[in-house]
Amino acid sequence: LSVQGTIRPAMFIIQAALALNAGPRAGVGTTPRAGPVTADSQRPKEFCYGLPGNTPPMGNFDPLNLLEGKSKNEVYRWREAEITHSRVGMLASAGFLVQEKFHPLFDGVGGPAIYQIRELPVSLWVLMTMGIGIAEAVRIQKGWANPYESDENFFRLEPGYYPGDLNFDPLGLKPSDPKAYKRMQEKELNNGRLGMIA
Repeated sequence: LSVQGTIRPAMFIIQAALALNAGPRAGVGTTPRAGPVTADSQRPKEFCYGLPGNTPPMGNFDPLNLLEGKSKNEVYRWREAEITHSRVGMLASAGFLVQEKFHPLFDGVGGPAIYQIRELPVSLWVLMTMGIGIAEAVRIQKGWANPYESDENFFRLEPGYYPGDLNFDPLGLKPSDPKAYKRMQEKELNNGRLGMIA
């Protein structure tokens, strides 16, 4: 772990994660599932009910055993929250990198990015709030069960809904091959996780 007296923290973290990953708990330390990922898969022995995201070097990473005894609906809800926050994190990270030097709509707004929003006109705040509200309403209507229909629908996803799949692909980037689609989902998740950290 050390080279000439200095600690290499990245290698230590990877080794610690791999050591945790080799634990005896159910679902931890197993190899990732090969083949296409389907939303109606009910095999609980698969890590996260077959959802993508368990990529090397971490693999089936669940050191706190949070998945133990969780239903498919709950695991899918967690993934829906993760992918939603990942997408926001990626946009926010890119925005912070760009907006201090490039903001063509508001030439008078400058300075550190963290202070720019309070310099915008109030009418733009209203428009941003409405845009976010509309986007969230579309997402909720697409994926979440209606709680007014039944008390059992609280915090439940629609039965046929796959987390994060809003059928929004205007550029036609979604691959038709299941393996290529899984790789694309894993790339989105990994970049999103980095975006949330950033």
